[in-house]
Amino acid sequence: MAGSVNKVILVGNLGRDPEVRFSQAGQKIVNMSVATSETWKDKNSGERKEKTEWHRVVVFDERLADVCERYLKKGSKVYLEGTLQTRKWTGNDGVEKYTTEVVLPRFNGVMTMLDGGGSGGGSGGGGGYGGGGGGGYSGPEDDGSSWDGPGGGSSGGGSGGGGGSDLDDEIPF
Repeated sequence: MAGSVNKVILVGNLGRDPEVRFSQAGQKIVNMSVATSETWKDKNSGERKEKTEWHRVVVFDERLADVCERYLKKGSKVYLEGTLQTRKWTGNDGVEKYTTEVVLPRFNGVMTMLDGGGSGGGSGGGGGYGGGGGGGYSGPEDDGSSWDGPGGGSSGGGSGGGGGSDLDDEIPF
């Protein structure tokens, strides 16, 4: 088997409102903080325990960034698919610093709002958004802060947000 896989799937809640910024080339970039929690019952005490992990998420896909900005807010529940990336930089104090982030790159990131989003989020239980379908378009060059992934314009898999009227009600086996 050749190659490797770098894929992250998160289902969690935003810990704060999304932060929107722009690259030097004018590309919209969204930073989010997403919490995931696991619960279990302590064998000795029978007490319910919970552990929360916080994840830095960076969205480079323009359409997903627009959705984040318009519909997500603190507490929103989301499903995310991206890649894990570690950045290194030198701080103002001259010390090298590192951070690891879940990155939703252009054309390859997936996001689904699981709680219907914020005000004006439409009807139903959420919407699915994929960064796919670019047809090979890689967009203008930016300051190098984003990554298009191998092949640049590969189509990503998005999840449909509405009901599938073309689906049969019968099980296919």
